[in-house]
Amino acid sequence: MQKRTLGKSGLEVAPLAFGGNVFGWTIDQNTSFQLLDAFTDAGFNLIDTADGYSVWVPGHTGGESETIIGNWLKSRGNRDKVVIATKVGWEIAPDKKGLKKSYIFERVEESLRRLQTDYIDLYQSHVDDASTPFEETLEAYDQLIKAGKVRAIGASNIKADRLQQALETSKQHHLPIYQSLQPEYNLYSRQEFEEALEPLCLQEGIGVISYYALASGFLTGKYRSESDLNKSPRGGGVKRFLNERGFSILSALDEVAARHNANPAQISLAWLMARPSITAPIASATSLEQLNDLTKAAQITLSQEDIALLDKASAY
Repeated sequence: MQKRTLGKSGLEVAPLAFGGNVFGWTIDQNTSFQLLDAFTDAGFNLIDTADGYSVWVPGHTGGESETIIGNWLKSRGNRDKVVIATKVGWEIAPDKKGLKKSYIFERVEESLRRLQTDYIDLYQSHVDDASTPFEETLEAYDQLIKAGKVRAIGASNIKADRLQQALETSKQHHLPIYQSLQPEYNLYSRQEFEEALEPLCLQEGIGVISYYALASGFLTGKYRSESDLNKSPRGGGVKRFLNERGFSILSALDEVAARHNANPAQISLAWLMARPSITAPIASATSLEQLNDLTKAAQITLSQEDIALLDKASAY
């Protein structure tokens, strides 16, 4: 499979990332192992997680996803064949959040222990922390990179002006630069990324690994009316897409899917992969059937006509 370089990090990744938020939440360790095996057997290598996954589940304290990935890495002995991306900074408890240097040093050791590895390929600031100067955060990352514990750094959930400031701080103080951005981006949610973040990423050579690639499942095409919303636990989050623009997008997806003997989810991912700014969209699966469905997206090459139709239907 053709790999893409993530920003200027030197990390080579296949064009689809596995979203590890499901590990230990909607799927147990055994199923997680099966899906990770199938994902890597199909030629993919980028696995995205965070120290906060899955703190939203009653009884969880965060780190459940990293723990499962670490157990898988140990049992398979394949650490050098995968790119592990994790994050720090999400609020896990009132006193456990943010991007202060001391907190990053504390959390990275916990992530390394759970992942059962001595280095993290991509360490990302999960959410912007306006209360901590960029210099402090980047100095922490600088020490971790020099110690061999982190290979590259990325940002997530940050506005364009703040990302610009972070990049300027890196250059001014000769500190590591964010090589990747993780924003919400899909065929439905385009405006925020395209208007300000995308031009900056293209200009600075920043790789993009977008989340909510399928708009909480709406772009799979399985939710087409309010009566469909009870089809899964995530259905409630899809209601906001059931409008004229949403239906226009589904119609275009159906048309393009028919041309490629594919389905709407595969076309939605193929559209993202074809976007010059996107390195690899992130998608999650909870069954082998779902996973096989998603990975086929990497084999679809959309024509200019296909892309134009999808762009027009999803115009904002």
